[in-house]
Amino acid sequence: MKFPQNIAGVVVGAMMMACVSAPAIAALPQGAKAPDFKLSAALGGKPFNFSLGETRRKGPVVLYFFPAAFTKGCTIEAHMFAEATDDFKALGATVVGVTAGAVDRVAEFSKSECRDKFAVAADPGAKVAAQYETVMKLPNQTLSERTSFVIAPDGKILLSYTDMNPQEHISKAMAAVRAWKAKHS
Repeated sequence: MKFPQNIAGVVVGAMMMACVSAPAIAALPQGAKAPDFKLSAALGGKPFNFSLGETRRKGPVVLYFFPAAFTKGCTIEAHMFAEATDDFKALGATVVGVTAGAVDRVAEFSKSECRDKFAVAADPGAKVAAQYETVMKLPNQTLSERTSFVIAPDGKILLSYTDMNPQEHISKAMAAVRAWKAKHS
């Protein structure tokens, strides 16, 4: 019997594929206080320092964690958020993606896959993801689970949604932002 040379890669890939359709529950629930953080980020390939506290003072923040830049599901999700960013902005919301990765990777991802529409922050070691209790531990690495939050200007979590399938994240986040906007107009 012949085994693939990179058995660890096959096992990790199989584990991630098993998670694709398995919804989970984000640990920080709706109604909880969102931890503030600062991370290195990029928008349109240009690096800057992102602060959740400063950004949420301008309006709701659609904060979405994703496992890894340039992977199939994460690229699909980035394209979908890019298409919806103008609608979020019209409601006064800011979109930001966060992934366990290096700043140079998120800079490239923000330009190509996020289509210069929204910022992506690097969370090496998924430390911020751990504060939000949305991590996925794999052999030899810790990644963010695919989790979307909508955070009100006062820091309250309006939406907490975890599902490895990217399809519902945008519609659920949009509904939460619209509901917030309706209450605050």
